[in-house]
Amino acid sequence: MSGNASEEWDTTCWTVLRGAAKGDPSFRTEFARLYEPVIRKFLQIRWAARPNRFDLDDAVQDVFLDCLKPDGALQRLEVGYPNGFRGYLFGITRNVARRQEQRRHLEPLPDHDLEDEQTGAETAFDRAWARTMMKEAVRVMTETAQRVDAASVHHGQSKPIPNSAQVDLRARASLRVELLRLRFQENLPIREIAQAWHVETAWLHHEYATARAEFHAALLQLIAFHNPSATNAENQQACRELLAMLH
Repeated sequence: MSGNASEEWDTTCWTVLRGAAKGDPSFRTEFARLYEPVIRKFLQIRWAARPNRFDLDDAVQDVFLDCLKPDGALQRLEVGYPNGFRGYLFGITRNVARRQEQRRHLEPLPDHDLEDEQTGAETAFDRAWARTMMKEAVRVMTETAQRVDAASVHHGQSKPIPNSAQVDLRARASLRVELLRLRFQENLPIREIAQAWHVETAWLHHEYATARAEFHAALLQLIAFHNPSATNAENQQACRELLAMLH
């Protein structure tokens, strides 16, 4: 998260939602940043077969209008809604999509007619949600790593590590973020990354395990942000379900 709405993760999604509903500019900005990618991706999937029949930007704005207008959806939202805000936002977005289809006198799209015959509307929305949460977790991990590296340099706490002319190993936490990117986005094996960075493979395997644990912690932090009343066990289960959606 960013700005006043997210300082030191002292808010929950309900704080952001309530603040946005009341018209607070910082919370409205945070609301848009968090949820616009989910809304847009779901609508893109829903209308993939009819891309020229809809104005995607207008539809996204309609969802935000439904949420943020006086007496809008956010003001009617109650803590404890089934599936949390994810389920609530899905309902709002689907209703906006149906209205857009009706305005154009089109047959409403069947809820299963999205990515394939086996993918329901809510499943498609969940996948869009999962992708967005993963990107947000990477951002949280990156910001945390930058703070950790800055503090380590300031206090002289950097641990002895292998010498390398290829990467700045003083920024060790930030390097672990890059390691995950190379491993998962570029699909590079650890041994190849170690060779490119001129570091010991065994050391890099240890850093990789640490990086995975740090990403899991960032994802759990994000899940807890959206489910502040859930237990740790429930959030752990939600984390597993989120990862499973992407497979």
